[in-house]
Amino acid sequence: MKPTPPDILAPALGAGEAPPSEFAGWWTAFVTLLIKEVLRFARIWIQTILPPAVTTALYFVIFGKLLGAQLPPMDGIGYPQYIAPGLIMLAIITNSYANVVSSFYGSKFQHNIEELLVAPMPNWLILAGFVGGGVLRGLAVGVVVTMIALTFTDLHVTHWGVTVGVVFLTAVLFSLAGLINGIYANSFDDIAIVPTFVLTPLTYLGGIFYSINLLPDFWQNVSLVNPILYMVNAFRYGILGVSDIGMLQAFSLIGAFVLGLGAFALWLLKRGVGIRN
Repeated sequence: MKPTPPDILAPALGAGEAPPSEFAGWWTAFVTLLIKEVLRFARIWIQTILPPAVTTALYFVIFGKLLGAQLPPMDGIGYPQYIAPGLIMLAIITNSYANVVSSFYGSKFQHNIEELLVAPMPNWLILAGFVGGGVLRGLAVGVVVTMIALTFTDLHVTHWGVTVGVVFLTAVLFSLAGLINGIYANSFDDIAIVPTFVLTPLTYLGGIFYSINLLPDFWQNVSLVNPILYMVNAFRYGILGVSDIGMLQAFSLIGAFVLGLGAFALWLLKRGVGIRN
């Protein structure tokens, strides 16, 4: 059989044009997925961006102005100013989580997750796309809530490195947690159970509205089990310079959670849990 000339097998490229690299293909896939995730929450900003701003304003009116005026300063800081970092972190946590869990489960429910599974995309790229969307929504809401907070109290960043680091790591952590919830969810009820019965209690008991130094010794020790306490206090230290927790301890715990949840999410995607049965 006569061999086929090499020119016939060559791809249809222009003169001197090199075939696209694997990295370029991955980058294109990541950017496409990320843009899809951003447009998903940006198009419905009235449902995704506006409600946290309204909720934060209500918190400041009720707790900051009405009740806060009757409370003594905490750690030498006025109560409205003291709770502001916690309220910002609350918005970042809930929105990072909500964006990924709803998006990933929505892809499963609408059966378009199969498009990602058959595409030549590694699992880590799928994870990065969904988590990136959750992080960007958390940061967008965080900026809006910060602007609302500045209308009620003065905030000046004391430690920029700590502030930026804890915001980014926290958004990544809860985006990963939302992805894991979305993987296991089999109904819309399943994506509401964790935020309602786990996330909400942990956030409100995470030192947003009080210092754990006000608690008895037993409850202080119980509070130290709550990971959100470390995130709220690290962010408060970055903004106000006060904290109930050491920064090395806080960042070590947050970093360990990010690595652990990231590895677990990759393992779930590799096994196809919840998406291939």
